[in-house]
This record gives sequence, C-alpha cells and structure tokens, in this order.
Amino acid sequence: MTHTNPNRPATYTNPILNADWSDPDVLRVGDDFYLTASSFGRVPGLPLLHSRDLVNWTLIGHALPRLEPAGEFTKPRHDCGVWAPSLRYHDERFWIFWGDPDQGIFQINAPGIRGPWTRPHLVKSGKGLIDPCPLWDEETGEAYLVHAWAKSRSGVKNRLTGHRMDLDGRELLDEGKVIVDGDRIPGWFTLEGPKLYRHDGWFWIFAPAGGVETGWQGVFRSRGFFGPYEEKIVLEQRDTDVNGPHQGGWVRTPSGQDWFLHFQQKGAYGRVVHLQPMSWGHGGTSRSSEAESGGSWPVLGDDGAPVAVHVKPDLPPQPDAAPATDDDFPGGRFGRQWQWTANPQPGWATHHSGDGLRLTCVRSADAHDLRRLPNVLTQRLPGTPSAVEVELQLHSEEPGARAGLTVLGDAFSWIGLQRGADGSVHLVHRFAEGVAEQERDADHPRPAPTGRARLRIEIGAGARCRFFHDVGEGLRPSGPVFAATPWRWVGALLGLFALAPVGGGHAGAATFSHFRIDHL
Repeated sequence: MTHTNPNRPATYTNPILNADWSDPDVLRVGDDFYLTASSFGRVPGLPLLHSRDLVNWTLIGHALPRLEPAGEFTKPRHDCGVWAPSLRYHDERFWIFWGDPDQGIFQINAPGIRGPWTRPHLVKSGKGLIDPCPLWDEETGEAYLVHAWAKSRSGVKNRLTGHRMDLDGRELLDEGKVIVDGDRIPGWFTLEGPKLYRHDGWFWIFAPAGGVETGWQGVFRSRGFFGPYEEKIVLEQRDTDVNGPHQGGWVRTPSGQDWFLHFQQKGAYGRVVHLQPMSWGHGGTSRSSEAESGGSWPVLGDDGAPVAVHVKPDLPPQPDAAPATDDDFPGGRFGRQWQWTANPQPGWATHHSGDGLRLTCVRSADAHDLRRLPNVLTQRLPGTPSAVEVELQLHSEEPGARAGLTVLGDAFSWIGLQRGADGSVHLVHRFAEGVAEQERDADHPRPAPTGRARLRIEIGAGARCRFFHDVGEGLRPSGPVFAATPWRWVGALLGLFALAPVGGGHAGAATFSHFRIDHL
C-alpha cells in the first residue's frame, strides 16, 4: 500500500505482498525488478512477478509449466517440489536455480523473463539439497554455487556447502566444501536460504537462521569464496510484530539505493513479503570471534529492526498494483494466478465460446478428501480480511457429482453443489480436520432446485472463515466458523473443484463464473 501527502515523501506499508509468496528472491535488470518465489507442489511453478518501484508488483507468468519428473507429481505433494529459488541475470539470460528436497538442485534459463525457459537440468543430485544460489564472479571470471541442507532428507542441517561451478551453470567442478558451519556459531541453528553476492572485494552470503517462526537474518562475508567467513545478525524482530523476519534478496536501484525483500511467516496466510531499506555501516550484532576489523556491513530496516512504514524507493512513481485475483474466465481460460495441486491432465478445464470456467467432474476414489486430489485449481489466501465469491452451476447429471469452493490446507472446508441419487441438486457444506481421513457435513444439505448457487467465504482476522450461500433465496450463512490451517510449509489456499464417483464414462461438468475477492 502507498501513502501520499503533498508535503511529505510517498511512503509504503509492509507487507508489500500480503499473501504466500514464500522465500522470495529479487533481481533488477535495467529499470525493471523481477521476483520469484517457492511454489512447492503447485503447477505451474516458479511464479514471476514484475515491478518498477519495488512496492507495486504484478504476476506476469511462471517459469515452470510442469513439475519433473512428471510421474512424481501426478498426485499432490503439497510441501515438496520447488523450494526457495534464486533468480539471477548473466550473459544476457535469466537463470533460476532451486532445490527439490527429494531430487537435488535444478536450473533453468531463458533469454527473456517470459521465456522460453529451458527444461529443468539437474545440476547436483541428492537428498536434502535445498536453497541453491549461483554467482558468476566478474572479478575472477569464475562461477560458484552455495546451498543449504534439509535434515528431513539428509540428516544434515545448519550448514552451507559451496562449489565451484562451470560457467554454463550445468556442472559443478568439485565435490563441495562446508563454507559456513552454523554449529560452530554460538546460538545459531537452522542456517539456510543463502543468497550469494560479490561487493566491495568481499563475497557476501545473506542467510537466515533460527527457524521461520522466530528466526533472524544473518550476513556472512569473506575475502575468498571458500572462507573463512565472519557473520553478523542484521535483521531481527526486536519489539516489532514481525516475527522471524528473514530469507530474501538484496537489490540495488539505478540511483544506488539498496533494499532487501524478505518474508514473515503468518500461519494460514503463509509467508508474506516485506521490503526493508538497506544501507552500509556497522550495525547488526556480531557473534564472530574472528571478525576482521574494518569495513562496513549491511544495515537492514531501522538499525536492524523491521520497518512498518517507510519512504518509498527513489524510483519513478507507479500506479498502485497487486497480483491479480479476480477472474471472469473468458473463453473458459483461467488467469495466471491459478495453479493446480499437481501436474494437470488434458480435459480438466474445457475452453468454450463464452465466459466461465468449465471444470470436468473428474472421477476419483479420493473424492471424499480434497487434500489428495490433483484437479483442484487454487490461488493464494489473501492476507487481509476479505470476501471471496463465485457463482456455480452444476451441469453433471451423474449421481454423486459435486463442485464447489474450498479453503484448502491441512484441514479443509468447502461449500458447493451435489447431485443426489434422485437427480435433485443440493447445497452442501463439508469439512475435515487435519487428522481426519475424510470429510463430514458442516451443515445440513438443502435443496438447490435450479442447480445454481452463489458461494461466499468471508475471511476475518486469524484466517477465520465464515461460509455463505445463495440458492435463490438471498445470502444465508452456513455452518460454524472454520479456522484455516496451513500445511507444514505452504499457506492455506482457495480452490475450485469438480468431482464425480468412480465408474462409468464422462461425468459431465460444472461452470464457475465471476470469481471475486473484495477486501473488507
């Protein structure tokens, strides 16, 4: 959000992206800024955002059309897939490196931000290899890669490993060396998320520690890539309400201003993105007994504490903008804000001559549990109190066919329409707790004689959701309040789906129209 006053400089308010844009990395090319983020098991992956002022961002596409190997992602793997990417520009190409904790470190590249992007190339195979970041060093003409470790897959954590890398970004030239061991730094744990830079004769690694809920942002520096490194804490919560501020990227404007984008973990809302001013001085808290005297360090936020409101970057004024949410689905096509919960199959969504999203009622043995379904079309839960609405028509004549609007996480709840055995259509509202293996009614089914409904979810503070419906008698509440929950690493999602019981041939479809999110 931007604040203007004719007598004062324009300011912005954090978070600048108030939804789950997890593990952001940022890059400037000319006058344009680009951002990517973790997409985990959703498809397409690797979102690409654009800005001209570092405050107002729009979603311009995705770099990864499908997750590979495709056979591993035919069903949802909500916390797996694409973790903590790094976005770089080298040799007139854009590069993205990311870690898949079950496969290894991948790389893609493209001549332009909108592609075409290369197929994923596995740079380093192995379990638990995460958070990679490359550096092409213009001073030495060499290339490097640093990455972290996921203990859940490798048994290793709290350390950063460095490699020399071939200039084409496809191969590593050595076996790697631990260049920062967090176990040797008093009080540090869960060191991860490194971003590698070269500045003022130093190698710099911006890396968080302490965990996503309560951690901090650290910075390491060394005269040589393989160390030894000294460290400082440069951003931490202190007396603010920004818990665990860390993991992001440093970017410099054309005028020479420095800025740092990072996330804050906010439960069901996921990881929202903040923008911190950055300068060079002697701020931060050093915990190194081997610190080299002299030289300056990054100072983030308000002398190491996150800012809530700050003067905007020294960049040309831009109109207010945010990633799209609303959709009329022209021609049956959905906007780039939507992602499937696994690699999609042909025929899940049908193009047609009018407006509205026509979803096929996919037959599934897991129809009782939306968490297991690959054919749920999702977008991020808004981080501010909001009302979500969509209109639904159930065309399918198949007994048991259903379609609806859901809040999807480790627990889920949905409201929609279902065809009964006698051919009638009912408004239904169901939910499942995190430990439940199948859904149950949140309210009594009621007739929907026209086979149409307007569905509404009001999301209040703490991601508490109230469900409403209109089947021709005006908007009515349904069921108790539902508290949205995240998965382990992914915030809760909004979703649209259409399903049918197993057996038989084509089960028909449902049409969604006029999807809207209004801030309350």
